[in-house]
Amino acid sequence: MELKKLLQGALLALAVSAAAADTALFRDLASGEPRELAEYRETDKWLVVMIWASDCPVCNREVSGYSDFHLMHEQDDAIILGVSIDGEAGRDDALGFVDNHQVAFENVITEAGAFARRYRELTGTRFVGTPAFLLYDPDGTLRAHQVGAVPVEAIEAFIAGE
Repeated sequence: MELKKLLQGALLALAVSAAAADTALFRDLASGEPRELAEYRETDKWLVVMIWASDCPVCNREVSGYSDFHLMHEQDDAIILGVSIDGEAGRDDALGFVDNHQVAFENVITEAGAFARRYRELTGTRFVGTPAFLLYDPDGTLRAHQVGAVPVEAIEAFIAGE
């Protein structure tokens, strides 16, 4: 009986530790406040998560199109959340990226290694680089994931069910 209680206590500690780790995985890029991905999935809109790095040439080239997408859709059916994998050491670079490109959507920051583990948990596939995308439906269910640039027209078509 004592072993059972010990195991239950250990499992509870692991669950609490995992929940705390999840909260700390993301930080609001502007304020540094802890954030959870689940907060953004509760909008009754499609959620496009763009994973980016400030030194990614494709991210730098494509981000303005995703900003435009966000502005065109945020009131109706979809929003974009940016996830910088620059980490705390690269926070200034990430802030510069957002400022230089006048990014219209909210961004969080995380450490690349920690995010790679989460990406595998979410998708069952290895995270190989930026940009990458996660697409959640209005119910918060992950519907698609993609590594590499995705034309906004493809995202719009997917959302429209085409």
